[in-house]
Amino acid sequence: MKKVAIFGKPGSGKSTLSKALTQATHLELHALDSILFNADGSQIDRQAYDYKHRAILHSENWIIDGFGPISSFYQRLEAADTLIYIDLPYAVSYWLVTKRLLKGLFVKPAGWPSGSSVIKGTLQSYKTLKLCPKFWNDEFMQKLQEIAKGKKLYVIRSVAELNRFVEQHQE
Repeated sequence: MKKVAIFGKPGSGKSTLSKALTQATHLELHALDSILFNADGSQIDRQAYDYKHRAILHSENWIIDGFGPISSFYQRLEAADTLIYIDLPYAVSYWLVTKRLLKGLFVKPAGWPSGSSVIKGTLQSYKTLKLCPKFWNDEFMQKLQEIAKGKKLYVIRSVAELNRFVEQHQE
């Protein structure tokens, strides 16, 4: 594992897994939300994002957590040697987004952009989850299998699998 892309629906545990892998591998973690958004929660200029994203992809090793713009997502999948797709059931994702909101009322969620509203972010996560079946589907899975040739691909489909994966990769 030198270049790791972690992706999946909102609230699926990407940040938790990313942090555990960072601790275990000592690879630098790049949470896309912190690259995509300014401190005040506004989105950065697309050219600035593309520049930062390309610089990370060209570095020797990394863990990138998140989705981002679709073109950069596919660039990341091509550049990575390890792909981790967290594909939890929708009901679980909705629950985890809700749980993150409830906790976030007291403590900022891990990997959350500073200055961003947890409530606004949660509403956006719900909107995104509603649209997810249009992207995270069998067609995407076939495309992912093609991209993953010659790479390590992990598809995590339950919270139990996610927890085991995290435990296996903690120091």
